[in-house]
Formats: sequence, structure tokens, C-alpha cells
Amino acid sequence: MSTDTPLKPKFYKTEVKPVWCPGCGHFAVLSAVTKALAYLALPRKDVAMVSGIGCSSRLPAYVSVYGFHGVHGRALAVASGLKAARPELTVLVAGGDGDGFSIGGNHFLHACRRNMDMTYIVMDNEVYGMTKGQASPTTAPDWAESKLTPHGPGVPSFNPAAIALASGASFIARGFTGDPNGLAKLLVAAIEHPGFSFVQGLSPCTTYRPEQKEWKNIVRPFELEPTADPVEAAHRIQADDGMSTGLLYQSRIPVWQPENLVSTQVDQLERGFQV
Repeated sequence: MSTDTPLKPKFYKTEVKPVWCPGCGHFAVLSAVTKALAYLALPRKDVAMVSGIGCSSRLPAYVSVYGFHGVHGRALAVASGLKAARPELTVLVAGGDGDGFSIGGNHFLHACRRNMDMTYIVMDNEVYGMTKGQASPTTAPDWAESKLTPHGPGVPSFNPAAIALASGASFIARGFTGDPNGLAKLLVAAIEHPGFSFVQGLSPCTTYRPEQKEWKNIVRPFELEPTADPVEAAHRIQADDGMSTGLLYQSRIPVWQPENLVSTQVDQLERGFQV
């Protein structure tokens, strides 16, 4: 978009008021998304945001672009279909750690593997907020603060960055909602990257995980520059405690995009369903 006046983040916000709990990290994700879109000056008609189910997946209602609120765990499947049919669109996908790594885990693996040109941001608070404190795939095995898991989940936590790398994602980053400007910069880089970009957003849940308020004292930037070597990236990810932020891995590998798709008009589709 060519414009003489720099766009403001509010240009990409709707009039719908977010209903997240006070102090929720997702507010900062909304801020980071709109800042990234404003920086890139992307026409709203050329951007689509797809989500699944959960607190995080309310995001499309708050961003003034095309939006689709899908079913639980299927956001990446919907987004892949959209990108296949409309490759000119900038496709953003939003979800949470439960939606993305549990019921949507299989779709996550194959979205990484296909390496279609879209950006997936997962707001990770290590809990299902909408189900009142249920342990999620990223919850620590000894977290026993929930009535739903009084003895803790008892199973190892899902490592999103490691799984993304092993599955073939070509861009892997981790940001923190306590640094919305830093998260916005990561999203700009993710959107500009040709291929599947995965951004894990550490987003504290102040309602069911109040101890996560301490994350602001724990997170720190990665000490090393991002690598394009998957072996080196794997070593760094496994050696990290999950609290380092920044771009971990970026590689230029072939982007998959279906060819020779037949464009069908809506009226043609309607005639096919006539009885």
C-alpha cells in the first residue's frame, strides 16, 4: 500500500471491545498484531485472520481484516485451504496452546511440513482458560493448582519450538506479551518470511495462572543470532528453558502452493446443490 501518511495500529482494530480478563497477555498480542500490520501498511482487504476456539481465538473479532472463527483445533486446516484458494492473501492464524497443540496438534505438524506461506501465532499460557483451569499440552507435569488436575498432569510438557522444527517449519520464533513492541517486530519478520512462520507468544493467564506474572522477571533475549541450521537450532531449543525470546530459526526452503486451481463462481456452486 502506498500512502503519504503512516498508518496507525487503530486502523486495524474493530469497534468490538475485547472480553479477556483484566491483565490477560492477549491484549498485548492484539496490540502487536495491529502494530505489525500498520508497519507493513497492508491493505485490510488483502489480509485474513483465521482462528479456532479458546480465549486466544477471539482475536479475529478485534482485528479489522477478513476473519474466520473456526472450530476447535482446525484453524490451520481452514487457513491452508484459504491460502490454497487465495494465494495473494496475507493469511494469519491465531490460536492457543490447547487449541493448537492438543486437538489441533496433527494439523500443526502438517502445516509445518507443507510450509505454505502463512503466519501462525500461538498465545501460550499453559492452561485452558475457557474450561476454568484445565491443564494444556504445555502445562508442567507437576502443576497441581487446578481442581481439574489436583495431582498435576503427570506427563511431560509439549515443546512447541522443537515440534515445529522437527516437522519442517521454516521460521520459528518466541515472543513475550510483556514486550509487545518486540513481539510486533517478530510478527513483521514472520509475515515477510516466505513460508510457514510459527511464533509462540508467551501470554500469561492472570486468572488461572497468576504465578505467571513472574514471567516478566524470567524472560530474556536469546544470546545468539538466529540460525538456519536445523541441527544447531535443535540443540539451542533443547538447551533452553522455554523463556528465551527472539527469532530462533529461519531457513529458506521451497514454499508449497497448489497449482492449477479451478476458480468457480458462487452461482456455479449454487447450481451444483440444486435439487
